[in-house]
Amino acid sequence: MGSSVRASARPAAGTIRPPKITPEANRQGSDLIVGPQGGRPRPTIRNVAERAGVSKSLVSLVLRGSPHVSEHRREAVLQAARELGYRPNAVARSLVEGRTHLVGALVADLHNPFYAEFLDGLQESLHGEGLRLLIGSGRWNPAFETEAVEAFLELRVDGLVLLGVVPASDSLAEAAAYTPTVVVGERAVGLSGVDIVIDDDELGARLAVDHLVQLGHRAIAHIEGPPSSAARGRCEGYLVAMRRHGLVSYIQVESSDFSEFGGYRAARDILSGTPRPTAIFAPNDVVAVGALTAASELGLRVPEDLSIVGYDNTHIAAVHHISLTSVDQPRRAMGRSAAGLLCDRIGDPGRVGRVRQVTPHLVVRRSTGPAPSDAQE
Repeated sequence: MGSSVRASARPAAGTIRPPKITPEANRQGSDLIVGPQGGRPRPTIRNVAERAGVSKSLVSLVLRGSPHVSEHRREAVLQAARELGYRPNAVARSLVEGRTHLVGALVADLHNPFYAEFLDGLQESLHGEGLRLLIGSGRWNPAFETEAVEAFLELRVDGLVLLGVVPASDSLAEAAAYTPTVVVGERAVGLSGVDIVIDDDELGARLAVDHLVQLGHRAIAHIEGPPSSAARGRCEGYLVAMRRHGLVSYIQVESSDFSEFGGYRAARDILSGTPRPTAIFAPNDVVAVGALTAASELGLRVPEDLSIVGYDNTHIAAVHHISLTSVDQPRRAMGRSAAGLLCDRIGDPGRVGRVRQVTPHLVVRRSTGPAPSDAQE
């Protein structure tokens, strides 16, 4: 027997039958929208008009925020809509207006609090512009990135924000070519007509190394993140600072991803070697937390035996029992900046691409301290 499914002529026991269309419903025609599973009909714009005692066209004007409606009638319509639980049909409105008022944000990793805090700033600003935010996670996987972008495009988003994602794939590049796009955290996007928001990663790394050197550290190791502008910038800043301080012979770079486990594994490798470094500069706070775990397992005290510096200054860095020294890049301000650039580009898609760079600063906490006395010269 085949596996094809046939339609039964008679519903099986327990099957939910479709609602009957009554003469009254038939007279209302397409204005009657049946709720899911045959529940009560969803209220329509006609229902709101009848409740408020006005015309459908006036209800439409109120819902579009038209100023050409008296305050008395506006309140009557809004009150009727509230009583009926009416919500405007966003799809129908988008067909009329030619836009959806939706923005798609593709995030590399929702587990990293940096991205969550950036999205807070982005959403706050978009909300003030009457735009709604949709979020997709690429999970550092090109297949997931493409899937999320395709979903955004099918929903006809007005704009895209790519956070920690390189628009290198054909689908991302194509989407950015005809959809207003802002890229965050990547410099070399290779696309025209795209706005960019970046942090001065090299400066941030130099601040971290300078701080550790001032504390007497010389053997300073760096955990390098996966291929990205941010990771490359932070590694380059580390190398520049180590050379400037005459510490070339102490340079040690261990590759990792941006995860806590990646930081743990990289730190275990670094700290198991000889001679053991007295400080680690991590590419973000999540990796730094993994390094803290590795240090604890190896019986090393922080900061007495080992100092650790993170990057991003997310909320986990400020947790009292973690108290992580971290390079701060203003996440919410970056989100607000991205929103401003995107709104400008939606209004003028042909404008020249702009780059906005933020300046990081170091926030010192208890995870860094003087180098061990036997390591100082």
